[in-house]
Amino acid sequence: MESSIYRFILRYSKREQIVLLIMTGLSFPFLYYSLDLPKRIINEALDAKGDATFPITWLGVEFGQLEFLWTLSGLFLALVCINGAFKYAINVYRGQLGERMLRRLRFELYSRVLRFPLGRFRRMSQGEIIPMVTAEVEPLGGFIGDSISLPAFQGGTLITILFFMFMQDPVLGLAAISLYPIQAYVIPKLQRQVNLLAKERVRTVRALSDKLGESVSGVQEIHANDAARLMLARFSERLGRIYEIRFEIYKKKFFIKFLNNFLAQITPFFFYAIGGYLVVRGDLSLGAMVAVLAAYKDLSAPWKELLGYYERKEDARIKYEQVIEQFDAPGSLDPAHQSTDGDDTKGEPAGYRSSNLGVVDDDGDTQLDGINLRLEAGERVALLGPTNGGKEALTLVLARLASPTTGSLAFAGRDITTLPEAVTGRRIGYVGPSAFVFSTTIRENLLLGAMHRPLATPQRNETEQARAKRFVADAAVSGNSTDDPQADWVDYGAIGVPDGTTLSQRLVEILEDVDLQEDCYQLGLRGALDPESRPEAAARLLEARAGFAERLAGDPAFEALVEPFSADRYNANASVAENLLFGTPVDGTFAADTIAAAPYVRRILDTVGLTGDFLTMGRDMAATMVELFADLPSDHEFFAQFSFISPDDLPEFQALVSRADRGGIDALAEDDRTRLLSLPFKLIAARHRLGLLDDAMKQRILEARRAFADNLPPELAGSVAFFSADAYNAAASVQDNVLFGKIAYGEADAAARVGTVISEVLESLELRSTVIEVGLDFQVGIGGSRLTAAQRQKIGIARVLLRRPDVLVFNDAAGAIDSGAQGRVMDRVLGDAEDRTVVWAMQRADLARRFKRVLVLRGGRIVEDGAPDVLDRDGSAFRAAAGDE
Repeated sequence: MESSIYRFILRYSKREQIVLLIMTGLSFPFLYYSLDLPKRIINEALDAKGDATFPITWLGVEFGQLEFLWTLSGLFLALVCINGAFKYAINVYRGQLGERMLRRLRFELYSRVLRFPLGRFRRMSQGEIIPMVTAEVEPLGGFIGDSISLPAFQGGTLITILFFMFMQDPVLGLAAISLYPIQAYVIPKLQRQVNLLAKERVRTVRALSDKLGESVSGVQEIHANDAARLMLARFSERLGRIYEIRFEIYKKKFFIKFLNNFLAQITPFFFYAIGGYLVVRGDLSLGAMVAVLAAYKDLSAPWKELLGYYERKEDARIKYEQVIEQFDAPGSLDPAHQSTDGDDTKGEPAGYRSSNLGVVDDDGDTQLDGINLRLEAGERVALLGPTNGGKEALTLVLARLASPTTGSLAFAGRDITTLPEAVTGRRIGYVGPSAFVFSTTIRENLLLGAMHRPLATPQRNETEQARAKRFVADAAVSGNSTDDPQADWVDYGAIGVPDGTTLSQRLVEILEDVDLQEDCYQLGLRGALDPESRPEAAARLLEARAGFAERLAGDPAFEALVEPFSADRYNANASVAENLLFGTPVDGTFAADTIAAAPYVRRILDTVGLTGDFLTMGRDMAATMVELFADLPSDHEFFAQFSFISPDDLPEFQALVSRADRGGIDALAEDDRTRLLSLPFKLIAARHRLGLLDDAMKQRILEARRAFADNLPPELAGSVAFFSADAYNAAASVQDNVLFGKIAYGEADAAARVGTVISEVLESLELRSTVIEVGLDFQVGIGGSRLTAAQRQKIGIARVLLRRPDVLVFNDAAGAIDSGAQGRVMDRVLGDAEDRTVVWAMQRADLARRFKRVLVLRGGRIVEDGAPDVLDRDGSAFRAAAGDE
């Protein structure tokens, strides 16, 4: 990247900066005449000198006094509009330029992050990188747009005004600039001190971000070791240092402002004293004096802008240089390695040759030393050895995720360091000990390995097409990627399927290979299916609903396990809220925690006369909970069983009950009434058995259900998906759609038994794969936080298997999977990777017996190389590795 911000600006926006300068230069004549016109209006149109003779001829046209006054005033108004138009056009163009350059800068920084050597991330955390790409460079966008045009515009404005003053009277012109030398000398000195403090502030804030990110990642350890006070003390210390730095910056900045304002207020003294003297003497007209005073009023704005620009320039320079310093990482990947899209190694066997290969890490420790290796295409090799013995480093080098320090490594007959990622990222697959899962669906995480470039443009209407064209044009101007992120990026050929119609079937097969199919099936049961995009699947699930109902009806032992939904019957195993809605909330409008505050629900309660009853019920429930739980610990099982009130909220409800008893429910504030109303909505008759829901109350709730559905306004129609025996509920899970009811409370193992029946029904209708496909759309959370470590690892393995690379490199990839499943997963992977090169670094020597060749590494060197049966002898390194298990 460019070493200075001005080099960056001129390299990528020289043409636009020239356009801004031309626009700025064109505005100055209009500015000058807008300053001169007031003098002519006073001296000539108003005849302030007393020597004008009307009618007067101006520009070949004869004017009376009033006509001349209106003409000059109109011209002045026109010049004001023209000057305003120039300012608007310049500012908009400048803002657009700044945002495009900021977009370019951020894109360049992000692309550099993607090219960092892996060792860089051991010294530079995401807590440092993220603020630099987002917050720290944010002010640079505004400055880049202003960098050349603003000093030119404001400086030109300043010179134009001063020129006008000197034209009126040189003495007044000198008075206007008399204090500028003092400001020009003192302010830069003070600004340099501010700059030094600003540098320190940036470094300190980055360190704070790093520690904050570290605390978020390690919060479990902080809780487990009672380290919160220590972390708070350290965090407070860093906040204190930032406070000290910022306070020093504020003192110096405000002193600079004070000095500027003070000197600006002294200058009018010279105008009034000297200018007044010249007017009295007759050496200066009153019109010229008024015009000079008006011009001086306009003079302070550009001068302040220039002083502010100097401060922003220094701040931008510091930010840019500090960011570039961090992102100019030695050993970064050549940009061409990521932009080149082609494979000139096709047809070459996927084998390796290394000669005296060595790797030294950033700390100077030798990871590999003198590795001479020959791996033939299709060979299967296991790597064994102690931790940090070299096997991990060798897998990274073979996958081209680390570069050799000495020696050479060839892949497919080419130096691997010269190959683009279009070759290494497609022909070689790598899975480490902790595969990363991105915050998206399981499906997209699996397909990520086969999404290298856009292959098919999506269908768009005219409006969407125009928007897409603007996106591409803006991206090109900003130096960003012009690839369409909404296009179809999936390389079906790499996966081995003809098109997207058979892709899901292949994904289901891959899940079976890594022992993840059952997990995805369970996630699919809890997931939602869109009946509009998949109407056939929704119709088949309705068949499963009917089949499930028949199974229950045909077996008395199962019939009692589920209470089906019925439009005209109260469901005792559902909450009052669920019975009222008789549907699934789609958004937060009628969510269980907020339904009591929904205005429409309140109107329905008032209409059917349930508001008073619900308030009384809420008061009785709160009083019962307070009485039952007052002396119980917060982890008592009753809190889980009667989950109306959390232990933290118990004191507030205790006070609320006291207020209701003293003044009556009707006297309660609206917030208190809402809190009481929220409690009955959570009541489940079959579970809580508080005796508050008799048959009469249930019938009134059914009446409210009908009123709710009949009077629902159109704007709320999308807030709830009503239950219907003949329709698929898009807001409910797959399991709830098949169940179409509530599992009965109090029945032994009811949930497990019902789940078994549902699975049997789905299996009989061959819908298991459909449910698994729904599970593929499960959102995994940030970094896969909604999955277990083993599930994330299985996704990483499946991702590599899906795109069928010529070489599979596994670095303890099965370590996170339970020991019982490791061998099973490994066998399936090896079966799927038949006739392809496989290199697998592992901790367990017994798993290495699945490979024809084993390399044992110690101290960065290969100490044994051969078949496992040959190496398994007394005193061998292989036997030692087996003994270390």
